[in-house]
Amino acid sequence: MADIIQLLPEYLANQIAAGEVVQRPASVVKELLENAVDAGATQVQLIVKEAGKQLVQVVDNGSGMSPTDARMSLERHATSKIRTTDDLFRIRTLGFRGEALASIAAVSQLELRTKQRDQDTGTLLLVEGSQISSQQPVACPDGTSISVKNLFFNVPARRNFLKSNAVEMRHILDEFQHVALANPQIGFSLFQNDLEVFNLPAGKLSQRIVSLLGNGYKEQLAQVEEVTPFITVKGFIGKPESAKKSRGDQFFFVNNRFIRSAYLNHAVLAAYEGLLPKDTHPFYVLFLELDPKAIDINVHPTKTEIKFEDEKTVYAIVRAAVKQSLGLHNMAPSLDFDGDVNFAPIQPLRLAGTEQHPFTQDFQPDALASAAARAATPRTTPAGFPPARTDAYERQLPPRPTEQAKRELEEFYKSLQQVKVPDVEREATATGVPVPSATAFTAARPAPPVPEAEDESGASVAAAAFAGLPPLETIPAQSAAPAPELPLRESSTGPGNKVLQLHQQYLLVPVKSGVMLIDQVAARERILFEQYAQALERDTSASQTLLFPRTVTFTPQDFAVLREVEEALRALGFRFTDFGKNTIAVEGIPADVPARDEKELLEGLIEQFRTGSGTVKLDRREQLARALARRVAASAAGSRLSELEMTALVDKLFACQVPNYTPDGRRTLVLLELGQLQAFFTR
Repeated sequence: MADIIQLLPEYLANQIAAGEVVQRPASVVKELLENAVDAGATQVQLIVKEAGKQLVQVVDNGSGMSPTDARMSLERHATSKIRTTDDLFRIRTLGFRGEALASIAAVSQLELRTKQRDQDTGTLLLVEGSQISSQQPVACPDGTSISVKNLFFNVPARRNFLKSNAVEMRHILDEFQHVALANPQIGFSLFQNDLEVFNLPAGKLSQRIVSLLGNGYKEQLAQVEEVTPFITVKGFIGKPESAKKSRGDQFFFVNNRFIRSAYLNHAVLAAYEGLLPKDTHPFYVLFLELDPKAIDINVHPTKTEIKFEDEKTVYAIVRAAVKQSLGLHNMAPSLDFDGDVNFAPIQPLRLAGTEQHPFTQDFQPDALASAAARAATPRTTPAGFPPARTDAYERQLPPRPTEQAKRELEEFYKSLQQVKVPDVEREATATGVPVPSATAFTAARPAPPVPEAEDESGASVAAAAFAGLPPLETIPAQSAAPAPELPLRESSTGPGNKVLQLHQQYLLVPVKSGVMLIDQVAARERILFEQYAQALERDTSASQTLLFPRTVTFTPQDFAVLREVEEALRALGFRFTDFGKNTIAVEGIPADVPARDEKELLEGLIEQFRTGSGTVKLDRREQLARALARRVAASAAGSRLSELEMTALVDKLFACQVPNYTPDGRRTLVLLELGQLQAFFTR
């Protein structure tokens, strides 16, 4: 039988490796930026065209490469960072184990220019699909410039899987942001289609955060620093009031490498417990430094997930460091034994003005003379009140009334007792009117009202429930045949079926077979979703114009998401125009959306659009309609509805195509039949 196992050609092996390393243009950006940092660059420039599909170029002023190194860098498993097995457990550099450039060159047209500082000329390499077409000396500045053109030109199936330019540019911004935050000592700049997006000078981490994420963080940063023999935690966190609906501004770096960790994120949220509004996420940029032997960075191909040798200790230290920072910056309640912020400090008590208090350390002998002089000095005070005491402790006590004030108060109460009360019985007898007896009064007096349960607004639930019932003696022994129940799609709120609201959360609708419980928030979400879906099909929707346009500034990542869904937002009724860098001016919002905080609404939409797809891939417009419906419905949670509003809500729900469930599958109503109700009382 002939042998069937053979070695793969070099170009094919590189393309297979590229499938793991190069998934999209952002993967190229990540590898090239990390190589520039490892090369010791102090200035790094990123140039992108057509969201990286046409060009990704990284220019740095690092150490550069010799002609031989430049040629070797394009070979698989060729690296300057690993020599022995032990080096794998001491890695502090970035990069992808020597496969990055070889994988990128296998699926693109690559141009490499590099020059070392002590050389007169540099080297130019032209590569196309792993094949080196040219290598020659060239005049170029110190450092390295790598241009990746026409990504996936030889793998059309991979190119067809790329998303829109807005989506791909958002991923590029994410990778650029990670590297720029991790290295504030390096200057970075980003150009997109010949327009400057970022120009970040070298500086401190706090300056880099503000210049990268916006001026909104300028007054919202609190420093974190905790040094232990096992781990060092440094960085910045945001104040609770700066928390956002979107969760894009959370960054963990382990040994200067960006990672994602739900476990550590939970540690930070645990430190913020009780300080954050509902469904908001705090900002943080935290750097963890620990022995490379205590972590495993080769868990994930992109190295964004790592394993800790002792996860529980890392969790505890991160949580304690964040909690300590919140306490030091007066953002969390803490015990202060030196004084209470709610009361004036109590001064040490002088015993009889002559004795030293046992806890007083700064007692002066001259205080005796000054105390005696103050006691001998006559003081004028308002009538009826004693002279003011100089002791700080007694100043906090209410003034004691004098004897004269007591007498005036007694006379006032005596005058109240002299008020004449008419004698009803004597006057009635004189006029000949019979006076009813005490028994008659008791019989005529109505019975005391039975305590009724009240809802949150104070309205009587029992009174509302029994308001439409006839008197007890008029109820026949056997009720007449019930009216036929309306179909599910039709209104069930006729004149005899009064809708009741329970705890400002549920609606009780009497029906033929029992009672129906409706979740008013879930019902509103279903109604709004179908309205928005119809508006998106028509590409138009009613909009309410704001009296004054309101500006909203986003982070670069959120602004990129906004560009993705801009067309759908306009179809829903949003009206806005560009108003500077990462800023829009909101001129109108959908007609049925309450005009409150447009920034919070748009941030919530962006966050739900980013994370709401789940395992099922939805159409962009449907996903946005779901997000907006949930946001608007949630904003009206806990509101009291009038009888007309409750009836309209029920009618609109049963007019929906799918009234029983919300768009994401939650139930909107529950039907309790008479048999189930009777079972509650016959057990």
